[in-house]
Amino acid sequence: MEKLLEKIALNTEPKESFCILLSERSTRIRTKFYPLIELDKDKKYEMAVVNLETYHSFPNIESTNNNFKYSPDFGDTWFNINIPEGSYEIVDLNETIQRLMKEDGHYNTAENAYNITIQANNNTLKSVLDIGAKYLVDFTTENSIRSVLGFKSLVYTPGYNESENIVNIVSVNSLRVTSDIIGSSYSNGSTENIIYSFFPNVGPGYKSLKSQLI
Repeated sequence: MEKLLEKIALNTEPKESFCILLSERSTRIRTKFYPLIELDKDKKYEMAVVNLETYHSFPNIESTNNNFKYSPDFGDTWFNINIPEGSYEIVDLNETIQRLMKEDGHYNTAENAYNITIQANNNTLKSVLDIGAKYLVDFTTENSIRSVLGFKSLVYTPGYNESENIVNIVSVNSLRVTSDIIGSSYSNGSTENIIYSFFPNVGPGYKSLKSQLI
C-alpha cells in the first residue's frame, strides 16, 4: 500500500512544463527553436493545446458557386449576378443579390419591394425562393449558387419555391489541429496525429476562441 501511495503522489506532483506560442497566417506552421528544446529521454512527455485563436474566414462562396441568373420578363432577357467571394449566411446572400438587382433597375418601386427574396426555413433546414411576377431564376449554370441553397439544376418560376435539399451553407465541418510529433488519436477508426478538433462558435468574420485544458 505504501508503494502505491508513493506512486500516486509522484504522478500527482506538479510536472515541469513550458508553453510554445505560434502565430502564422498560413494553415501550416513550421518553426525552428533557438536555443533547441532538450528533452530528457528517460521521461515521458505529453502535448496539449491550451488556447487557439482564429478568425472565421473560410469562404463558402467562390468562383465555382457564385452565379445567380434571373430574368425579369419571363425569359426574354437574362441577367447574371456574380457574387463576390466571401463567407455568407443566407441573409447575406439575399441582401447582396437584392442590392445588385436594384442597381440594375429590377426593383418594384410601386410597392417598394424586391422581386426576388431568399430566406431560410429553419424548420426544414431548406431555403425558400420567393419569385415575383414575370421573373424567372435559372439554376442550370455550371457555377450556380444552387449547390449552396439546396436547389436542383432547374429554372424556377414565380411564386413560393422551397429547395429540394437542405442548404449547404457551411463549407467547413470541423477544424483540426495536428502535430507530426504526436500519435494515439483516432479518426474514423484510423490513427492520425490530431491534437484538437473543433467547429467555430461565431459567425463569419468574427474571431473564434477555443481553449482546451491540459
